[in-house]
Amino acid sequence: MNESITTHEQWLAARKNGIGASECSAIVGMNPYMSSVELWKLKTGRKEAADISSKPHVAYGHAAEAPLRELFALDYADRFEVGYGGEFDVVRHPQHPFIFATLDGRLVEKETGRKGVLEIKTTEILRSMQREKWQSEDGPCIPDNYFCQCVHQLIATGWDFAVLHAQLKRDYGGGDIRCERRSYFIEREDVVEDIEYLFNEELKFWQYVVDDREPPLVLPPVF
Repeated sequence: MNESITTHEQWLAARKNGIGASECSAIVGMNPYMSSVELWKLKTGRKEAADISSKPHVAYGHAAEAPLRELFALDYADRFEVGYGGEFDVVRHPQHPFIFATLDGRLVEKETGRKGVLEIKTTEILRSMQREKWQSEDGPCIPDNYFCQCVHQLIATGWDFAVLHAQLKRDYGGGDIRCERRSYFIEREDVVEDIEYLFNEELKFWQYVVDDREPPLVLPPVF
């Protein structure tokens, strides 16, 4: 279910009345910046969300989104049609509209017609801990909170796959800035259990919001 939102104020109002993709990881203890109780306080009006739009890394990520989407479209021109519904391209779950996602891009696989979500991320690698979130012993990986975000988008849209396209930026000093772009492909059929788990946890969390009853505390991971 698509929703017509044209202003930032409308988007903020909609965000208060549901669970967005960037928030869902707090429900299952995978958000390094927020606990489940903190999210509940935001949704029940006990706390106001901080405005972080002017922070340098947030502003950079917002400005970089369009060129990264264009580069992705060029890189995968033979495989995907890449669409963009605008800054407030909100899709809601048809039966549970409090589950919503604001999409960075819409994908159609040319060979099959399957639909997918494009999620774009930028990150600056400042410490080894940040690098380790993107690199496991088995090779490149997705940080847990971003994986949750992609799974949530599959729940909200009902689509077949998601692609996380990330730019990892590192400043080596002396004007030597290096960027690496990575694309991670998530097939719905490969994450069925994750979808079921997150969906059920979101339903339970939202019932706490509706009942105005504080949920159990689920803390973010400690690094």
